[in-house]
Amino acid sequence: MANIKLNTADVSALTSLKAGDTVLISGTVYTARDAAHKKIHDLLVTGKPLPFELQNAFIYYTGATPAKDSEVIGSCGPTTSKRMDDYTPLLLASGLRGVIGKGARAKEVYEAFSANSAVYFVAIGGAGAYYKSCVKSAELIAFPELLSEAVYKLEVVDFPAVVAADASKNNIF
Repeated sequence: MANIKLNTADVSALTSLKAGDTVLISGTVYTARDAAHKKIHDLLVTGKPLPFELQNAFIYYTGATPAKDSEVIGSCGPTTSKRMDDYTPLLLASGLRGVIGKGARAKEVYEAFSANSAVYFVAIGGAGAYYKSCVKSAELIAFPELLSEAVYKLEVVDFPAVVAADASKNNIF
């Protein structure tokens, strides 16, 4: 099967994706793990400004290692998505359209993907050294106190992933 080229700026393409499709993602992706999700969730609940616009955004569940002098980013493999399940439905309802992580999700989260025309992608655990080669720029934008779990704005090119849950209620789990 050929990889589908997906640009994060074209969220209309998400509705044509099917669970099991392989994709090469290019465009802007934000990093956020557990601690950042809690902070973003709390900002949404209290109506305070967010560190980035959630509308049509993509989040990659990763905590990159520090970059060496000649690197854009250190190793950046996916982390277990289930740890973000408590926060994901609200983020999706607030405009988030794509998330990248690994592993199965709660039933309510799959329902939220479908209800919000969003997609869950999985990446390969243990491939962080490879994934860093897909990152062309990385900018710290929020929560530096979280260290490796701070939020970064990444520009990625041909980041490989599999559609784990599509916008039509199908999932590979």
